[in-house]
Amino acid sequence: MIPYLVVKALHVACVLLFVGGLFSQAFAVAAGQRGDAGITALVSTWDRRVTVPAILAVWLTGAAIAAEGAWFASPWLWAKLTLVVALTGLHGIQSGRLRRLRRGDPPPAAMRASHTAAFIAASVVKRRSKGTPDRRRRGTPFRI
Repeated sequence: MIPYLVVKALHVACVLLFVGGLFSQAFAVAAGQRGDAGITALVSTWDRRVTVPAILAVWLTGAAIAAEGAWFASPWLWAKLTLVVALTGLHGIQSGRLRRLRRGDPPPAAMRASHTAAFIAASVVKRRSKGTPDRRRRGTPFRI
């Protein structure tokens, strides 16, 4: 069995790649709206090769960590999962926008706030993930 701290480190590294991919998508969408097709192609390739596997790894390692810590009954975990689902959905929305920009379709006007939404949601997830101990147990805050 893989030690808890190794899984946690892999999870944090993949979260960084995922959130970085979201921000690069947001910048690529903004550049694509200004007519820069080279950036949208580059970020689309990065997204397929790095960000999507990072998303899968985030979900798998996060589930493993939650199962190891027996945190599925914790309200903070469900709040965090709600934000992670929203970020995953945002990734899908931005991927679709990049695909439409590469085809030359105009972007929908209702989606202009997604850059701000990505920043706020990523900030909240990061803030909440700083030390989430199981308060019912005495001793170490995490089960190792």
